[in-house]
This record gives sequence, C-alpha cells and structure tokens, in this order.
Amino acid sequence: MPYDPLNTIAEVLGEPAERMRNPANAEYECPFLNSTCTKSSKMLDTPYPICSLYRRGRKGAKSELPPVCVCPNRFFERQIHDDVIAHAWKGDPPSNPRLVHEITMQKFGRVDLVIADVDETTGGIRRFLPVELQAVDITGSVFPEYAAITSSQWTSERPDYGFNWSNVRKRYVSQLISKGYYCHQWGTRIAAVLQEDLFIEFNKHASFAEVSLDDSNIVFLLYQFAWDGDEQRWAMTLKRTVPTTHSNVMNAILYQRSPDKSLFENKIIAKLKKDDMPVGIPVLETGGIALADEQPPIQIE
Repeated sequence: MPYDPLNTIAEVLGEPAERMRNPANAEYECPFLNSTCTKSSKMLDTPYPICSLYRRGRKGAKSELPPVCVCPNRFFERQIHDDVIAHAWKGDPPSNPRLVHEITMQKFGRVDLVIADVDETTGGIRRFLPVELQAVDITGSVFPEYAAITSSQWTSERPDYGFNWSNVRKRYVSQLISKGYYCHQWGTRIAAVLQEDLFIEFNKHASFAEVSLDDSNIVFLLYQFAWDGDEQRWAMTLKRTVPTTHSNVMNAILYQRSPDKSLFENKIIAKLKKDDMPVGIPVLETGGIALADEQPPIQIE
C-alpha cells in the first residue's frame, strides 16, 4: 500500500522535510553547525541529513506527537551554552566564556562540548563545565523514505523502524555516572542535554532523585519540539531542568524496579518446552558436574 514518507521523516537539514526535498541544493550545510552535515549512511556517498523522525502513527498516519531528535547537532538550534550557564553553571557566571567542541581524554572519554571561563590575563582556566548531548538511535531503517522524499515520491509500503530507547539508556547513563563522578572530584558539574521524551524513558526504568542545584554534579537540561506557527517549522525549546548526582543515577540503576518474577519463570518453561526438555528430569552427579539423565554432555570451547 503506498505510503507518504513525510509521515515518518520530520526534518531534513533542520527544515520540515517537505521543504527540503533536495539537500544537495543546500550543499548539505547544517544550519546548526554552519558546516556540512556530519551524519552518514553506508548507502550514500553524501551526508545523510535526517534530523528528526515522527513516531509510527496508527495505520500509517502521521503521529500527532512531536518528532524525536535523532541527531545531537539538532540541539544547537538553541544557544546551548547560554542555557547551561543560566541553569547549570557552578559559581558566578563566567566573565569570558569560551566554547570547545569534542574533547577526548583517557579515562574521561569524549565529551561533546566544554564551556570554559578563560582568564584574559593569564590564559588559564578559572572554571569549566562539560556538556553531553544525546539524541536517540533507531532500529530498522528509514533510508527508503529519505530516498523517496528526495525523489518527490511515495514508498510502496509503511516502514518498519523504532526508537532504540533501551540501547541509548544503557550507554548514556553509564557514561554520565563516570563523568559525573570525575566532575565531582574536579569541583564542577556536567550538563546532560537531551529531549524530554528520552528522560521519560529513563524514568520508566529507574527514577533519578532530584536534588538542589548546589548539591548536584549532573544537571539534565530537557528540551522538546514545539511547532512554530509563524515560521511553520519545529523549534527546540527548553522545558525543564533536573539537578541530580552521579550517586543518585548509579543507585537508581542498581536498584531499579525488578521485572516480574513470574514472567521470567514463564520464559524458563517456554524455553524448556521448545528444547523438548522434560521439566523435573532427574540429574546425575558426575565429576562435580550435574548432567541431565541421557543428555549429551555440554562441550565448552
């Protein structure tokens, strides 16, 4: 059944997808970086400039919810450094703020952005604050939809894709714990910039206890898309901030709500039935290893 790809892809090069059908004419320049888009695809020799996607609507219709950001550079529509200084900076506001992108250091890893207050006389660093941006990965592919948009066509069927909330949560939260700890030791904070939807997904698994800003070493800055009727485009807005600590995040993960025990037991039973292994089969003790009667020994390589 023919499918409108504009029900899937919300933005291309920062513009509504219906207005950016030929990104080559814009020389693939990202308006938030003022340079060439950095996203890529194995299927293209050119950039793959998809900024945001819609959730899958019912029966192929466009979702009524705001799109989901799939490129971290999309947050740079905002003056991120101004938001961070206003809501997460430790101590007096910087008198000479300078921005440094993509610093990598052993143990600390890579950080997207650092705001530093530089002493104009000595050139030394008075204070600094790292900033981590996080978009959402997807499962499946929307490449056919992108190709259809750039060809002003529809696709032959509805795409099969999803948002990989779980993978992002595991990767991003573990990084925040370690980086938050290091920042605590350095007497600073780290700002975590992400879409509010992703933070809500985090909290479905583990709720982070909020603390006062003075007691925090991690500050979540949560953004959301809002439709700008005047400009006829999606705009990124700061919704709220959540100060917390690396230890609160770590404890939330360690002591997150357990899954239902009976569901796990049902998985065991289903697996036994699939493998045709009778439940309650007697076990022989052989050389300290428990082997099911008349079952071949397990070979470990």
